[in-house]
Amino acid sequence: MNITDNKKQLFLSGLTILLVLFSVVFVKNNHFLYKHAIVEINQVTLNEREEIMDLPDIKDTLFHQTLVGTLKNGSQKGGTVVLNNTYSSSGAFDHQYQLGDEVFITIDNDLKRPYEGRIDYPKRDSTLLLVVWLFIITVILIGKKSGLYSLLSLTLNIFVGLFILSAVPKKTSLLLLISCLVLFFTVTSLLLISGKNKKTYSAILATLLGTFAAFVIAFFVMAATSQKGLRYEEMAFATRNPQSVFLASLLIGSLGAAMDIAITITSSLYELYDKNNHIRKSDLKKSGVEIGRDIMGSMTNVIFFAYVSGSIPMLLLYLKNGSSIGFTFSMNLSLELARAAVGGIAIVLTIPISVYIATAFINRGREDK
Repeated sequence: MNITDNKKQLFLSGLTILLVLFSVVFVKNNHFLYKHAIVEINQVTLNEREEIMDLPDIKDTLFHQTLVGTLKNGSQKGGTVVLNNTYSSSGAFDHQYQLGDEVFITIDNDLKRPYEGRIDYPKRDSTLLLVVWLFIITVILIGKKSGLYSLLSLTLNIFVGLFILSAVPKKTSLLLLISCLVLFFTVTSLLLISGKNKKTYSAILATLLGTFAAFVIAFFVMAATSQKGLRYEEMAFATRNPQSVFLASLLIGSLGAAMDIAITITSSLYELYDKNNHIRKSDLKKSGVEIGRDIMGSMTNVIFFAYVSGSIPMLLLYLKNGSSIGFTFSMNLSLELARAAVGGIAIVLTIPISVYIATAFINRGREDK
C-alpha cells in the first residue's frame, strides 16, 4: 500500500466520521421538521403498581408513571407538558419512559399551564440512525468496494420497489409488476456488485431461471391442490386478492434464495477456472455440484428460520390460550412454511442451473481464446 492509498483511506475515514457526527447532531435537533408535537421528558415519577391476572398461568403488572417534559417544536415550544403513562412488565403494547426520552404527543388542553397531553408513540429516529450507521460501516469495512456497491444496490432496490408498488394503479396485475421488479432487482444488484463481465451475466441468467422455475412449480402445485391448507387470515386487510399477494411474495422470496446460490456457485467456478485454465469441464461441473451440496442444507435452514421467526409471538399466544398444536401451526405457519418450501425448491433448482450455465460460459470463453 503506497502513501497515496494511505492518504485516501485517512480522508475517507475522516469524512465518514464527520458524516456520522453531523447526522447524529442533526437528528438530535430535527424537531422543526415534524408537525406532530414532540416532548423531551425531564422528570419521571412512578405513582403506583397493580398486579393483573386475567388468564390462567399469565401474570402481569401495570405501572403508572407521571411524566413532565418540555415541548421541542410548534407554537408552544418551550412549554411544560404533564403526561400520564401506564405500562406493563411484559411491554407488549406499551413503553416505559426514562429521563431524556422524546415522545410524540397530542395536547389535550392548550389553555392550561402546564399543558396536559397524551403520548402517541416514542421518537426513535436517533436510535435508528445509529443502527443504520453501524450496518453501513460494518458492510464497508468488510466488503470495501463491493460492500459499498451492495449498499447502493440495496438502497436503489428499496426506493424503486416502494415507489412502483405505491404509484402503480391497483388494476395493474400484481404478478406482472413483481415479475418486472424481480428482473430489475436481479440485473441491478448483480451488475453493481460484480460488474459487467461473463460471471455476472451467468449469475443473472441462473438467478432468473431458478426463480421462475420454482415459482412455476409452486403455481401448478397450488392449482392442483386448490390451495388446501393455506390460511390467508393474516392478509385480511390486503387491498388486493390474497392469493395474488401470496404468489407475489413467493416470487420475491425465491429470488433471494436463487440469487445467493447463483452468485456463490458462479463465483466459485470462475475462481477455480482463473486458478487453473486447463481444468476440465467435467471437473468444473463436479466441483460446482459439491459446492451446491455443501451450501444447500445451510441455505434451506436459513430460509426456514427467517420465515418462521416472525411467527414466534403468535405461536406462543395461541399455545398459551389452549389452542392445539395442529390448529396453531395451520393458522400461523401455513404461509411461512409454503414460502420456505418454495425457497428450498429455488435453491435446489438453481444449483444445477448455475453449474450448467457457468461451465457453458467458461467453455465458450475458453474456445474463443
